[in-house]
Amino acid sequence: MIQSILDTDLYKFSTSHAYFRLYPLAEGIFKFNDRASEHYEPAFLEALKAEFEALGRLSLGEDEFAYLTEHVRYIGRNYWEWLRGFRFEADKIEARLDERGGLQIEVTDLLYKVTLYEVPILAIVAELRNRFKGVQADEKRALELLDAKIDIANGEQIFFSEFGTRRRFSYELHEKVVARLKERCPQYCSGTSNVYLAMKYGLTPVGTFPHEWMMFHSGVFGYKRANYLGLEDWIKVYDGALGTALIDTFTTKSFLRTLTLKQAKLLDGFRQDSGDEREIGEMIIARLEEFGIDPHTKLLVFSNALTFEKYADVARYFKGRIKVSAGIGTNLTCDPGLEGYKPANIVMKLSRCRMSGKDPWENVIKISDDLGKHMGGEAEFEIARHELHL
Repeated sequence: MIQSILDTDLYKFSTSHAYFRLYPLAEGIFKFNDRASEHYEPAFLEALKAEFEALGRLSLGEDEFAYLTEHVRYIGRNYWEWLRGFRFEADKIEARLDERGGLQIEVTDLLYKVTLYEVPILAIVAELRNRFKGVQADEKRALELLDAKIDIANGEQIFFSEFGTRRRFSYELHEKVVARLKERCPQYCSGTSNVYLAMKYGLTPVGTFPHEWMMFHSGVFGYKRANYLGLEDWIKVYDGALGTALIDTFTTKSFLRTLTLKQAKLLDGFRQDSGDEREIGEMIIARLEEFGIDPHTKLLVFSNALTFEKYADVARYFKGRIKVSAGIGTNLTCDPGLEGYKPANIVMKLSRCRMSGKDPWENVIKISDDLGKHMGGEAEFEIARHELHL
């Protein structure tokens, strides 16, 4: 189900590289969460573990190494040299069913390694779930629906990137989607987050950092300065490259409170992944204007469960005020043309971390602009609420 070690999102490599550079001894635990609380059978678990074993047989090929050193130059060659020797280890993936048949998965390792497990595990679970449900894509109808979405993008002249690896219906459908975007939407499809498909189809691999980056900083440095220090570290590693900041790890309000003039000037843009698009966009524009920065010079990237219709409406709202783009995932890669089909609603996030093996484990949380996307325990929420004045 995973075609290559590059069959994952770019920001897994950029984040892994940042840990590799700055925090090589830091450790983390990633925990799977099924928001829909679906029931799984023992046979599913056996098949899942077989896929994890297959994952461990992947390695970076010479053609892939050459591609990365040529096209992803903001990540140091020494990191790609290290990746040549990296292998996923199935015995590090603890997978089980709880008493109600719910799926529980945890992975523990050095952070620059463990972060790489997240997207492949999610993609495997999503595709295997569909197989066990006996659901097969209606390819003809799926491509018709995709063409209608492409028509909206071309007609409205709105830029977007494909972000759909982690919850894709299947690799097969994912590849067909990317191929169609390359063919019919070359002007407005800015690229794909999937590095393998970017390489295969000559697209730009896109992405910056995930929520876990700020979550890690909160765990080892505290909530008050997590956003500030997370951005400073990102700038330290990438020196202005990969300059779109994810803003909602501890709510957009708290992110903007600690954003500095230097950081705002260095950033290319801001990614909104929860909350109301118009409200969040207005907050960003207002903060830029406070700094004396022309909003027209910055980019707003929307990625919160978007459809093309919704994105077109949001783009019209901000037209002429700030540049806009979108990262669209599930609506592209998990729309198999089946009436009544519901995609998997799964995530896998950092749950605990520590600066080194000598330090105590710290619980980490995510406080989204959407209540349904919060993750973590009540005690940590209370501490964060107090320290962040939420």
